Amino acid sequence: MATGLRAQGTRNRSVRLSDDERGTFARRLARVERPVSCSDILDRTICGDMLKVAPLLPAGFVDLLFLDPPYNLNKQFNQTSFAAVPLEEYEQHLARWIAALIHTLKPTATVYICGDWRSSSAIHRVAGQHFVVHNRITWEREKGRGALSNWKNAAEDIWFCSVSPSYTFHVDRVKLKRRVMAPYTSESGAPKDWQEAADGRFRLTHPSNLWTDLTVPFWSMPENTSHPTQKPEKLLAKLLLASTDSGDVVLDPFLGSGTASVVARKLGRHFVGIEIDEEYCCIAEKRLAMAEESPEIQGYSGGVFWERNTFAHQRERRVGGAAAQSEKERMQNAEQHLLFQRLP
Repeated sequence: MATGLRAQGTRNRSVRLSDDERGTFARRLARVERPVSCSDILDRTICGDMLKVAPLLPAGFVDLLFLDPPYNLNKQFNQTSFAAVPLEEYEQHLARWIAALIHTLKPTATVYICGDWRSSSAIHRVAGQHFVVHNRITWEREKGRGALSNWKNAAEDIWFCSVSPSYTFHVDRVKLKRRVMAPYTSESGAPKDWQEAADGRFRLTHPSNLWTDLTVPFWSMPENTSHPTQKPEKLLAKLLLASTDSGDVVLDPFLGSGTASVVARKLGRHFVGIEIDEEYCCIAEKRLAMAEESPEIQGYSGGVFWERNTFAHQRERRVGGAAAQSEKERMQNAEQHLLFQRLP
């Protein structure tokens, strides 16, 4: 455990670095100081300032750009800070960040840009100058401080864009599994648009641009880190499954603690992450190593996304599925044994 850190409770599963791990993972980081090829940086974490690194990246290699820059707030990110500025100045920041990255995108690339209500209008204006803007996703961040003279701020936006009218989108991969509250049936008694199983009644619903099924990482979740604005793995999984295919390349130039890269690895995509803070880079590398051993994504199970508070149902499905698979394997082994005995 790192010197000076208090021991965390047995139920606290947050990712932390020991001194030895910090040194090990720091040696894995890429440092880009001259033009590089795709093979030089693929599936790597680059430690550096994205405005300096981006011009050195190759052209046309990115299938999905996940842009989650500092919001227009006074915020401390470990050794780096961002100060709120007038909206017009923040818009200039956005324009500069996007201009530095455009050359990396394929003509069919998808772009997702994150922000809050303060910066959303600026994102829309800048994105519209460079991309085809398709939608604005609003997701509920159930954490948040209450306010006495205002509405509680508990939502963020993600602008969905593409480089051209030709882009990837797989709606069937991102349907949400919801419990059925009103189980309508046909005249014959057959379920209408829902299924009944041992663990309850559920239906798969088309994904909308309002997401209320996400959980912001906290101390009992193994994806949780010390990063103050960490996105849920489930959020990234939705974007990647909808807008990429296996083997595609995901670029996150404000990587933070590594969620985009981790989810890309878990889902069989390539990734490139850029982060200016070395501590967060090392945390990202540790999470990538953890993903090799545990590729699960909380809230995504059995090939579908589940609404909140259905963990018990997901667990039953996983256990039942594993039991069924074990029984299938036992039958196959028995058949092979009988076949072996019959051979001359």
